[in-house]
Amino acid sequence: MKDMNNSKNNNEKEKINVKQEIAEWAIVFVLAIVFSVIINTFVLINARVPSASMENNVMTGDRLFGNRLSYIKEDPKRGDIVIFRYPDDETQLFIKRVIGLPGETVMIIDGKVYIDDKTEPLNEPYLAQEMLGTFGPYEVPENAYFVMGDNRNYSLDARFWNNTYVYKDKILGKALIRYYPSIGKIENSAPVY
Repeated sequence: MKDMNNSKNNNEKEKINVKQEIAEWAIVFVLAIVFSVIINTFVLINARVPSASMENNVMTGDRLFGNRLSYIKEDPKRGDIVIFRYPDDETQLFIKRVIGLPGETVMIIDGKVYIDDKTEPLNEPYLAQEMLGTFGPYEVPENAYFVMGDNRNYSLDARFWNNTYVYKDKILGKALIRYYPSIGKIENSAPVY
C-alpha cells in the first residue's frame, strides 16, 4: 500500500514538474518575442540591399543592421550611410550615403561633387568608379538631406527622384553592421575637400 501511495505521489509530482517546465518555457518564449520586438522597433533596423547602387561598400543581397538611435541626439553627417523611407514610395526602404546637408547647395560638374561655393570637389575615396555627368544645383531644404549611392553611374538616387530630398524624420537609422552573407562593419567614412 505504501508503495502504491509513493508511486501515486511521484506521478503527481512528475505531472506538476512537467506543467511547471512547460510554463517556464512559455514565459521564456514570450519574453524573447517581446524583447526582439522592442529591439527591432526602437533600437535596430534590419535591411536588405536590393541593388548595386552602394557597391563596392555594400553589395547586392547584403543584409545589414542599422542603429535607430544614431540620430536621436545628433544629426546625420556627410558620409553616413543611412537607411530611410524612399521619398517617392515610403513603403520601400533605401540605403544611400549622405552628401548634402540642410541649407547647402550641391552641384555636380563632370562627375565631381561641389558643396556651396567651394572650388575643390569632395574627395570621395569610397566610390566604385568615377561618376559621369553634370547635375544640379540642388538646394537642400532645412531638415533634409541630399543622398547618393556609392556606385553613382548605376544608382537610382536623389538626382533622379521626383521628391529629391530625404527629410530627417524619414531616416530610420545609420547602417552599422553587415551580417549576411558575411559579417563586417559598414564604413561610414566622410568625404573630404
